[in-house]
Amino acid sequence: MTAVPLPDGPPPELRYRRALRVGPALRELGRSRHIVVGLVVRQVRSQYSQQVLGLAWAVLAPLAQMVVFTFLLNRVGKSTFDTGGVWRPLFLYVGLTCWSFFSSSVTSAGASLVGNPLLNKVYAPREVFPIAQVCSSGVDAFASAALTPLLFLAAGRWPSPTAYWVPVLVLILIVFTVAISIGVSAVTVYVRDLRSGMPLIMQLGLFLTPILYPISQVPARFRTITMVVNPIAGVVEGLRSCLFYDRAPDLQYTVIAAAASVVYLIGAFLLFKRLETGFADVS
Repeated sequence: MTAVPLPDGPPPELRYRRALRVGPALRELGRSRHIVVGLVVRQVRSQYSQQVLGLAWAVLAPLAQMVVFTFLLNRVGKSTFDTGGVWRPLFLYVGLTCWSFFSSSVTSAGASLVGNPLLNKVYAPREVFPIAQVCSSGVDAFASAALTPLLFLAAGRWPSPTAYWVPVLVLILIVFTVAISIGVSAVTVYVRDLRSGMPLIMQLGLFLTPILYPISQVPARFRTITMVVNPIAGVVEGLRSCLFYDRAPDLQYTVIAAAASVVYLIGAFLLFKRLETGFADVS
């Protein structure tokens, strides 16, 4: 009697696929905002409890980077990387603060779902966990940004009158950071190597992004691509324009960075919700 071969899995028409309803998912996320607040308070308290310096550590990270890079650039790149008359430490600190917020958000959010004991104990959309990590990094970034006025005083200058563009650029930075954070957190559940490789990726990204140097150092034919791939380049360039050079951010760069950030956010959210069904089993 001939044995009937067993199929490798159920036929496609019988496989369960979760219906993705964006509207209800967003409303549920909005109703869970109190959970995000609770997670942020819990994270900040656990991070800085029983520390002598406390929140000052959030300032020391970009400050130390600023000192090191200022020393190196004054030695090897003083004539190469022109800051347009802006004191180099101030020029670097604005970009490093943005990158520190992005880097710490993505790195911590990437590990927020793996081995999380609250994943199956708290009834809430799973994206509250990476979003809470972004908000916690936002607290650190706010503390870091508080040093900027002191650097302006040390440089003997005031922010340009066009500084009213700062909230718009910060909003673009937040949108892009949330997008990459929730996308990385979802992929990391299934690809654990990403958690170990993320610090290296962030370090390489620091040097590939126009943070230690102005956007003018990037060849003109690659600048638009740079804004699309990495909107932080447009944000940092815009912040320097409106804070230092008394002019509004370049409209083209700002629009490209904003549009790319929104596209990344939509794509990351859809990816997250598509992969969400397996989080409890895999993480």
